[in-house]
Amino acid sequence: MRHESRPEDLLLKIGIHEGPCLAVMLNDRLDYFGTTVNIAARVQGLAVSRAIFATQPIIEHPQASTLLARANVSPLMQRAALKGIAEAVTVYEIP
Repeated sequence: MRHESRPEDLLLKIGIHEGPCLAVMLNDRLDYFGTTVNIAARVQGLAVSRAIFATQPIIEHPQASTLLARANVSPLMQRAALKGIAEAVTVYEIP
């Protein structure tokens, strides 16, 4: 029996953040650790299907802001409490 896929079968959620992290080689695989990685994972967790969330450093980066302006996209700002992060973080939903 062949299973037919539906568009809602694939949930794409994107969270973007930048900063320093610790890179470690474990079991022949490169893995990343630290607050930056934790924030990126929590920001991704805020997104619903087909959503993109980014933190303030990403949105304020000159190249990112230029791309958003050229595409006539206005990110929607909000403050979010992220698990394991002491202070609320400014995040932007990119529609």
